[in-house]
Amino acid sequence: MEKRKEHELKIHENGKTSKSPKLCGTNYPVSISFIVVNEFCERFSYYGMKAVLTLYFINYLHWDPNLSTAVYHAFSSLCYFTPVLGALIADSWLGKFKTIIYLSVVYVLGHIVKSVGAIPSVGDSTIHIVLSMVGLILIAFGTGGIKPCVAAFGGDQFDEEHTNERRKFFSIFYMSINGGSVLSTLITPILRGDVQCFGGDCYALAFGVPAILMVIALVVFISGSGMYKKSPPEGNILLDVCKCMGLAIKNRWKSSKYDPKKKHWLDWAEDKYPRRLIHEIKMVLRVLVLYIPLPMFWALFDQQGSRWTLQATRMNMAFGSTFVLKPDQMQMLNALLILVFVPIFDMVVYPLIGLCRINLTPLKKMAVGMIFAALAFGSATLVEVNVTKTVVEPAPQGQCLLQVYNLAVSDVKLNISGSNLFSQPIKSYEDPPAYQHIQLGGHNKTINMGVTQNEILYQCVQTFTEQKAYTLVLHNNGSGIVCQLATDNIHKSEKMEAYLRFINTRSEAVNITVGAVDFYVPADYGISPHNSVERKEYTNDKCTSGSQNFLITLGLLDFGASYTVILKGDPGEIILQKMEDVKANNVHIAWQIPQYVLITAGEVMFSITGLEFSYSQAPANMKSVLQAGWLLTVAFGNVIVLIVAEGAGLDQWMEFLLFAGLLVAVCIIFSIMAYFYTYVDPDELDKLFPDKTVNDDDEDNLKKNQKYHMDQTDNSMYLNPIEKRTKM
Repeated sequence: MEKRKEHELKIHENGKTSKSPKLCGTNYPVSISFIVVNEFCERFSYYGMKAVLTLYFINYLHWDPNLSTAVYHAFSSLCYFTPVLGALIADSWLGKFKTIIYLSVVYVLGHIVKSVGAIPSVGDSTIHIVLSMVGLILIAFGTGGIKPCVAAFGGDQFDEEHTNERRKFFSIFYMSINGGSVLSTLITPILRGDVQCFGGDCYALAFGVPAILMVIALVVFISGSGMYKKSPPEGNILLDVCKCMGLAIKNRWKSSKYDPKKKHWLDWAEDKYPRRLIHEIKMVLRVLVLYIPLPMFWALFDQQGSRWTLQATRMNMAFGSTFVLKPDQMQMLNALLILVFVPIFDMVVYPLIGLCRINLTPLKKMAVGMIFAALAFGSATLVEVNVTKTVVEPAPQGQCLLQVYNLAVSDVKLNISGSNLFSQPIKSYEDPPAYQHIQLGGHNKTINMGVTQNEILYQCVQTFTEQKAYTLVLHNNGSGIVCQLATDNIHKSEKMEAYLRFINTRSEAVNITVGAVDFYVPADYGISPHNSVERKEYTNDKCTSGSQNFLITLGLLDFGASYTVILKGDPGEIILQKMEDVKANNVHIAWQIPQYVLITAGEVMFSITGLEFSYSQAPANMKSVLQAGWLLTVAFGNVIVLIVAEGAGLDQWMEFLLFAGLLVAVCIIFSIMAYFYTYVDPDELDKLFPDKTVNDDDEDNLKKNQKYHMDQTDNSMYLNPIEKRTKM
């Protein structure tokens, strides 16, 4: 999840106001309590909404899985493009405090619009889609805009001499992020599935509660207004960097072959910008070049909320006979594992590697993190291959699917002209083993079939349409064999429910109530429609036939299965025979645990280490530039998923394998780039560019250096000091 990237916000700026009151005699400002509570509520709001988002697209807006995945990652991508805008607003115009306030209001409005769009009675499907998209855009601008501000604003609250307290604050801040994530991904799926409203899953409530938490976050943050240190906007270094680079490109383009040669293309901006700034930009560009392969990691990582959640909907979620996990709750495992893995890696894994005298540099850690993520998708591929064994794949164009129910009194043989299918006799009341593909050669086709019973041949003529699934029901009447064609539902329920229908062989119509669902089954081989029912064990369900009442037992109707129940027996009795048309989800959700363990281990080694490396390699006043670059790698990673989901058209297991292979290839490229990277110490800038006096330089250059020079901020937050000039 994205909370792993909140480390990127550990940027401190000197406060401009007086010292704030302290917490209980400590050196912690009272104001940080408001900021930590605000962050907890905001992260609850964001992750809670996002946890149910993919299932909302599929079950409420009725989009297909590929479109749902694409929109999910388009939203995630926008959430990581907008922080650049938020940083510009905060640093150049409003300051961090006002930026958080105003964009939090936008954030709240987005949640409200999103919640209203999830109310079925508000307009038609077009209105729901419009409100949902407007809400998501507002949320993206809200959460993305405040992302680069909140933690940095918290760092501003500490006095200069309290560096240890500031460092511990960021740990507390990070814990609040994970705490909000864990609780929200546990609670909002319960609100969605266990609370029923408007005749179905209560998405309005699942989105409404995060909206309330965001309102609380805003109120809490405003409540501490009188205690905050509020640094005024001082200009955005990102704009200065862009202007400097633009001028260098412009001057280089306009230069002639007679102009003096420059060692670096940025040196063409020396006539307007100080040499220190140009040197700092060169340092940052070397790190940004290393960022180029990084989006592929995020392309895999952020599929936890889309493809992995969809995979979970086709798995067995039951733990024992009482507890059933929801597919969108599985995402909380990442946040839980983060809380466990971070101290384990810092206090156990890395020290043990050091004892083995292995020089595990930051870039090596990041490469290993990529391998872990690739292995996670390898594990997901194995799970997907086994999950698809319970899935009936739809027929391609020019074909249809067919299974046969022989409800006659004896075995029959079925002969389809031009085909050798169903060559073996079909036993009476036999559960069909599998669907067979029927070649149509076009959109539809009328097929003449021969049915043989007791050496007597009967003709059966039916019309089939491509890409549909059918059941051919054969039964006896007074003159021989009768065939009846029924359209089947082969798709698994995305709501983790089972599908059920009845075939009534009796001479009286039957009314059946299964749970809260009513079925009417006409007499004389009447077939009820498929209806979805809750997954559970069904005993003593009400059944009415004529003037008689019966209690029937259907047994377990399991996750994702599709059942046909044959009703037979004399007028005074009802006998049931249950057929399983689509197999239940027989792969347990616990098989997803290895892929979550691997992806979380990859996150710890890649994300946290990458941020520490990036900041340690950049001058203090360039950390915001690298922050923007890091966030953009996340955004572009989601764009990659969007493109693959909409354009590749691969089976899901092949898509997982493709992502794993691409990340391994990217890891090799990254390792080669890292091998040639030389670590630097930004503190050496003060030696290269010492403060000058007017006597040493002209007044214009002095003003330039004074404008762009910034004191080094505390770098003690980094866990491991970087050894200079160490390869990879």
